[in-house]
Amino acid sequence: MIGASPIRAVLFDWGDTLFESPHAPTVIQSAARAAGVGIDDAEARRVWDELWEAGKTAEEHAKGRDLSRDAHRRVWTELFSRANARIPGIDRVLYERVMDPAGWIPYPDTAPTLRALRDRGVPVGIVSNHAYDLRPYFAAKDLDRFVDAYALSYEVGAPKPDPRIFQTACAMLGARPEVTLMVGDDPVSDAGAGAAGLQVYILPASAEPGAARGLGRVVELVDLARA
Repeated sequence: MIGASPIRAVLFDWGDTLFESPHAPTVIQSAARAAGVGIDDAEARRVWDELWEAGKTAEEHAKGRDLSRDAHRRVWTELFSRANARIPGIDRVLYERVMDPAGWIPYPDTAPTLRALRDRGVPVGIVSNHAYDLRPYFAAKDLDRFVDAYALSYEVGAPKPDPRIFQTACAMLGARPEVTLMVGDDPVSDAGAGAAGLQVYILPASAEPGAARGLGRVVELVDLARA
């Protein structure tokens, strides 16, 4: 949903957009072995894909998981417990080893993309549904120098797709919504930026672990909008 207006500012989601999670199927297989359960690569992937896709539904977003740490742990653990019958205790393991933001790492094209936007004078904001302060994780990867503002759901008091979080992010950057591009991976939460008047780009499904995320397209869109 890219409009005819120029792009003067860019907002990014965090998880699965700029940062990649620990490889959850590997975590699942490790936990299964510890529990004496046999599970192959394909089944581990199926288990994770089902849980992660369920986590992106409007129903799960509506549970308020991204407004406090207690709610974050409770709601995600409840979701992950759907797999406990197959792998006992996997709910706790997945939360502690996959959902901890300290274990997430930037995609290979995250830093080059943020640097390219900075070189073009385009302000950048982070809009994330999260109950943790993400600033230390950007700083730990030397990426904080490319980020001008953080609109985090637990601080704003409104999670995506609520228009208020996108409006708050635009205000932080001093940018009008119609000239601001929201980049994310979730067609439910991130696409909500459209209702707030922003342009929206939803990334295609992520590739193999450790692969580039396709963020170079964002710089192309900015350049095209300037042409």
